[in-house]
Amino acid sequence: MKKLVLSALVLVSMFSCQKEDAAVTPENTASAVSNIGHRACASQDVLEENLRQDPKLAAKMQEIEDFTQKAIKSGNRIVNGKIEIPVVFNVLYRTTSENVSLTQLQSQIDVLNKDFNGLNSDYNTANNPYSTVRANVGISFVLDQVIRKSTTKTSWGTRDAMKKSSGGGISPTSPTTKLNFWVCTIGGGILGYAQFPGGSSSTDGVVCDGKYVGLSGSANAPFNLGRTATHEVGHWMNLRHIWGDATCGSDLVSDTPTHNDANYGVPAVGHRSTCSGAPLEMYMNYMDYTDDRGMYMFSLGQKTRMDAVFLAGGSRASFRL
Repeated sequence: MKKLVLSALVLVSMFSCQKEDAAVTPENTASAVSNIGHRACASQDVLEENLRQDPKLAAKMQEIEDFTQKAIKSGNRIVNGKIEIPVVFNVLYRTTSENVSLTQLQSQIDVLNKDFNGLNSDYNTANNPYSTVRANVGISFVLDQVIRKSTTKTSWGTRDAMKKSSGGGISPTSPTTKLNFWVCTIGGGILGYAQFPGGSSSTDGVVCDGKYVGLSGSANAPFNLGRTATHEVGHWMNLRHIWGDATCGSDLVSDTPTHNDANYGVPAVGHRSTCSGAPLEMYMNYMDYTDDRGMYMFSLGQKTRMDAVFLAGGSRASFRL
């Protein structure tokens, strides 16, 4: 069974992405990851920077983890509560193609609603070995507002520059009640990143490169089905990568198998981990690194973990209607 209680120090390591996902800034994009044939996120780099800036963050994150584990063990569930997340798209563009259309943004909302409610067309994939633990998370999303701003920047990097109006970005709108979703060119092959629960409200939300948002316009294969946002919103709701960001690491979810590393592309059916017991990997999980068409489920354990942040006393309880 996976170890579900971590010290604050170990907890920090659980947020890491692949080593190749180096921090990207407009100044160092040439040395960053450039092979977008593989999914890449920058959550670890962002987390480490936030920890340097805020010495209290690690303890706060541990408190959230303790609350989450207590909620899971006690069986607390959201009863007669509706979770509908208003989404504010903050679009930063230099070119016409970067000024992602309303149609494309709405298609991303539609994808999120399908993926988080078990309505995606591949949810019932016949050869899914984990169909018994697939989850309808039951969280809905609605497009609340689109804010657009022209810029001369060719890339924004991963240091939250796009979230600060003082630096030419767009400051978040009502971040304790609305999910702010920045759409901009990140650079360095980074598809997106998210801020986990516990961070500053002034930078809270998710960021996705416009080339991987929604189903139309500038969305590029193999990341053209809107699953980059599904993955990043999963992080925003306190999910780790399924391989635990370490060799045979833990994602703190009891019903997901141990992965030795991230999976890329679309693994063959029956792909097994090299970890102890050679478990069959849940490579179709949204929190892996597969291509968009290779991921199509959350697990029941992940649903429980996401629910916990919205419970009374949870880090995102203010989002409940």
